Amino acid sequence: MRPGSGGVRPGTRLAMSSEVRPAARPQSAGTESGGPESAGPEPVGGDSGQTESAPVRRALVVTVSNRAWAGVYADRGGPLIVDGLRELGFAVDGPVVVQDGDPVEEALRNGVGSGYDVIVTTGGTGLTPLDLTPDMTRRVIDREVPGIAEAIRAAGGPAVPAAALSRAIAGVGGQTLIVNLPGSSGGVRDGLAVLRPILTHAVDQIHGGDH
Repeated sequence: MRPGSGGVRPGTRLAMSSEVRPAARPQSAGTESGGPESAGPEPVGGDSGQTESAPVRRALVVTVSNRAWAGVYADRGGPLIVDGLRELGFAVDGPVVVQDGDPVEEALRNGVGSGYDVIVTTGGTGLTPLDLTPDMTRRVIDREVPGIAEAIRAAGGPAVPAAALSRAIAGVGGQTLIVNLPGSSGGVRDGLAVLRPILTHAVDQIHGGDH
């Protein structure tokens, strides 16, 4: 970020160690002592149907809103995304609330550098001069994934024709999938509906999994 731009309050909104809530780790599905499945050890080489050490996918949520950053109103879209990603099994940090512009690029670069599998943003995707989230995202990604953004716009179109005005994009930076969602609660819900069946598969592909 350019010095003196005023986009981030030092040590507050973008301080990843202090602003981001620790992700809750999923609870193990173990049985109580003395239960029917604790009667004896599993046979060696047997198929228990469970993965002993499945990798925990990590996600970061970034809310882009000048007014939420200033405390004018509460962030509503970010918590919706956190809940939606946790339902998919992700360990989620955030939402980190930033002003539009350079602070978005900084938050995304921090997230990619921290090794998140997915970063989902909300806000800053419209046509006003201050809606710069897609432009900042393009600075960070290496490859665009246009089908995701197209599907999200299409999902919102029947109920909200103005969804076609969204400039949101999606792409891959390093090994992180970055997806822009609109700032409205309805747009966030439409976006999550599109992401729900494809997100984990997309992450697997980015890490070299089969199609």
